[in-house]
Amino acid sequence: MPNPQLNAHGELTHLLTTEGLPRETIEHILDTAASFLEVSDRSVKKVPLLRGKSVFNLFFENSTRTRTTFEIAAKRLSADVINLDVARSSTAKGETLLDTVDNLVAMHADMFVVRHNASGAPYLIAEHLRRTGRSEVHVVNAGDGRHAHPTQGLLDMYTIRHYKRDFSQLRVAIVGDILHSRVARSDIHALKALGVPEIRAIGPQTLLPVAIEKMGVRIFHDLREGVRDCDVIIMLRLQNERMNGALLPSAREYFKCYGLTTEVLALAKPDAIVMHPGPMNRGVEIASDVADGAQSVILPQVTFGIAVRMAVMSILAGN
Repeated sequence: MPNPQLNAHGELTHLLTTEGLPRETIEHILDTAASFLEVSDRSVKKVPLLRGKSVFNLFFENSTRTRTTFEIAAKRLSADVINLDVARSSTAKGETLLDTVDNLVAMHADMFVVRHNASGAPYLIAEHLRRTGRSEVHVVNAGDGRHAHPTQGLLDMYTIRHYKRDFSQLRVAIVGDILHSRVARSDIHALKALGVPEIRAIGPQTLLPVAIEKMGVRIFHDLREGVRDCDVIIMLRLQNERMNGALLPSAREYFKCYGLTTEVLALAKPDAIVMHPGPMNRGVEIASDVADGAQSVILPQVTFGIAVRMAVMSILAGN
């Protein structure tokens, strides 16, 4: 089955998921992001690659960090950026998602950055654009339900490559609420594509997807055993707003069993890095002295995220 993100020449036309992305495509995005990183240090933080293009941010779910970094990235590429006020948009008045898209296409939209609480919404838009002959309009998935968050996955890969250089010898731990995490899924697919030999999924049974081992990960229910000798530890936010039912006894109990403290971090390799997609719940999934410590690369992740999103949009616009 053809990859809906790639055209007939194997070029990226949408970014919907890291699943099935060829290694060379991921590496091209990371290499392009590296070239954009220095733009942030200029006095004039702009390049003209998207001049004259219109980027519509369609965020049907709350976000601050992701929406802001996408907006900054598009503006640094000199695009015209339009943020749709979803709470007051026509969709809130009963208009369908695809009717909204059609109206925005009629306003000469060139790219949609879509966050939606329904898994598959960005795919639906991309397929609709294909069927209606608007393949020149691109879709970037900024997070759909529990399914995927590909730019977060890619910026995580950029962060790991920045600090570790080579993926082929790494042991990576992903800790926490993997069941509800689109970031975890995007990370796992990207790590596998880049050749990471050991990926560990760590969490209570209630917060791990059924048959997650089929994704090629090792399961650990004990945090200490799971992080032992790891090179990279990716902590996940405890996603209370996505939970249905009592999956945990309490936040305090969760921190006691799965919170990353300096004592637990000491079991990992001495040069291990600590990551978190944010926003953090301090004292729930991570201790403050770890989040603010020397091994934390959480703030650099945010900086790298702008460059990665610039890379994605510039590559799509060029195809």
